[in-house]
Amino acid sequence: MPLCKLSALALLPGLALPAQQEVKSHGHAMVVSVQHDASDAGLAILRQGGNAVDAAVATGFALAVTYPRAGNLGGGGFMLIRMAEHGKTAAASSFLDFRERAPGAATADMYLDASGNVVPGLSTLGYKAIGVPGTVKGLVRAQKRFGKLTLAQDMAPAIRLAKEGFVLSEWEAGTMHGRNLTQFPESKRIFQRDGDFYKAGETFKQPELARTLERIVADPEEFYHGKMAQELADSVHSHGGLLTVADLASYQAADREILTGHYTAHGQTYDVLTSPPPSSGGIALIETLNILSGFDLPALGGDRSPAQIHILAEAFRRAYMDRADYLGDPDYAQIPLAQMAAPAYAAAWRASILPDKPSPSAELKRPAGFLPPPHALPEHKESTETTQFSVVDAEGNAVSTTYTLNGLFGCGATAEGLGFVLNNEMDDFSSAPGKPNMFGLIQGPANAIGPGHRPLSSMTPTLVTTHATPGHPAQLVLVLGSPGGSTIITTVANDLLSFLVNGLSIQADSDAPRFHHQYQPDVLEFEKAFPRGTVDALQAMGYKVSQSNPADAKTPGVWGGSELIAIDPKTGALSGANDPRYPAGKAASY
Repeated sequence: MPLCKLSALALLPGLALPAQQEVKSHGHAMVVSVQHDASDAGLAILRQGGNAVDAAVATGFALAVTYPRAGNLGGGGFMLIRMAEHGKTAAASSFLDFRERAPGAATADMYLDASGNVVPGLSTLGYKAIGVPGTVKGLVRAQKRFGKLTLAQDMAPAIRLAKEGFVLSEWEAGTMHGRNLTQFPESKRIFQRDGDFYKAGETFKQPELARTLERIVADPEEFYHGKMAQELADSVHSHGGLLTVADLASYQAADREILTGHYTAHGQTYDVLTSPPPSSGGIALIETLNILSGFDLPALGGDRSPAQIHILAEAFRRAYMDRADYLGDPDYAQIPLAQMAAPAYAAAWRASILPDKPSPSAELKRPAGFLPPPHALPEHKESTETTQFSVVDAEGNAVSTTYTLNGLFGCGATAEGLGFVLNNEMDDFSSAPGKPNMFGLIQGPANAIGPGHRPLSSMTPTLVTTHATPGHPAQLVLVLGSPGGSTIITTVANDLLSFLVNGLSIQADSDAPRFHHQYQPDVLEFEKAFPRGTVDALQAMGYKVSQSNPADAKTPGVWGGSELIAIDPKTGALSGANDPRYPAGKAASY
């Protein structure tokens, strides 16, 4: 691409993150994930003749083995797929929603005491926090519809990693010290060796999980309809959870209509293919980009300059305000997506941005005449323990997947005899009006708990292509997404803008220190590694600022994880970057 690619070192003095090397591949294939064995699993499938979906399925199952804090069989997520159709003017795209659902016995007040107050921990720890898992249904469905190989071939690397084990790094061994695991005997036995914690260099084997994976290969429906479904439901029910065999049997992954936005940088118009509800990320991303489309960002001083951060923060503030009021499960709530994505609405928002000072969130007024009146607001904050992986194959097919257990190792409980940790996704619903849950985002009644409902998410798997014109089909440019709870949307937006607008190389993009504003609380947050002079400049402008403390280094998920693949639309050459915040990750290519 004809953009100046700046180096990470020139932009980030003092950034104390492990060095990562940008990976380049000329015309072949690439997998990027937060765990190197999982990336290699996906690459092995590509070498065997599988396509990007086969590789994504292999990577997803492998992460369930090698990255159990967020990789999973017991959670759910989203997969954005673009299948290249050579010789045609368009590619076939699909968005697969395998987000968890609330059990049939779930009620709007299930986490409240007799006085209407939220019971601490009830929606985050243990068996009552579990939603109906969707990962197995989603990955199997994607493989069946789009894969070239068999499910057995795609799952073979994960089964081998579970049976034979994989060598733990110091970072990976350390992640298994979580106190939530200690509270559940099965989790403590498997992941903490009953208190004799695993150490760096040791091989971690998971025989129960290997048997579960083998059973899924033999009959994928057993997870939802057969003996395994009964075992899973019994395990949860015996400890007071709500999950039943009927909940598992009724679970379905859903096909959603991809949201498509447009953004022009340096004279080139791009299509941004992204996530529809129950993800809030896609519409918030499109709304942010629409607001920013009227600003000359490079003229404001370059990537992460105070003036540019100010404009981005104000766009984020407005998009997150709308996210708070209107987003929920599209199967149960009317969501004004077309109005939120309208250029005229973005222009009205843009006109309210002051060039030299912030707009206090408490005083922010939504432009009149575009959206219906919002409902009363509860508060919500979303877990940061999620994971993203990106795949491009030699034919130009691409997959961006984000999936999650919600919290670190989910609810902490492991399905007895089955070897996998279960989610605490029920915490992503609004537990009570005006009450914060596990982590600070605001959300409305559209995201209330209800039987079968899917909780709102910030997960934003995204693909960027050139805009098709007569005789010039769209060309893939960027595959991206992130973990990070409420910071997912701002991470994805910054990654997209830093690469397309500000000219960072793909690794510099991934390395760059992060900032975030989400409307409420009205705080402009900065990663600890952010240059202090920039933080001070924004504070002087009038922002209330917060620069994260040393816990940053121990909880990288707070600031997302950029697992990026860039594609040169002229040559097809691939460049991949693993986020240095995840030192076990890898961009694997051939």
